[in-house]
Amino acid sequence: MTASPSAGVGVSTYTRVCRLDDIDVEGGVAGLVAGDAVAILRTHDGNVYAISNYDPFSNASVLARGIVGSRSTAEGDVPFVASPMHKQAFDLRTGQCLDDADVRIPTYDVRVLDGEVLVGPPQEH
Repeated sequence: MTASPSAGVGVSTYTRVCRLDDIDVEGGVAGLVAGDAVAILRTHDGNVYAISNYDPFSNASVLARGIVGSRSTAEGDVPFVASPMHKQAFDLRTGQCLDDADVRIPTYDVRVLDGEVLVGPPQEH
């Protein structure tokens, strides 16, 4: 999400991935962060999220090319990306698969600073 770094984590630990304008609304880009393939996705409301680009169902790095949307739940709207391969949806905030409670992918801290998208370390959930 467009936010400040996690407490105790300096901006120097973040990797510049792209400019915000390089990410289409409801689209994504792929980047390499500390050796990990990461999907950086932008929602219709302008929030930016970073998750693993690896889809565990198809064993392919494709989530940056997925379908970005939101799903209504009892807890409210959940921003998600659906894999372009088999369409499993992943919560962009937590990495939890919305279609299989046993599957979760890593998420990363994101910061947008002066129009630049910076991706930090993996988040703990």
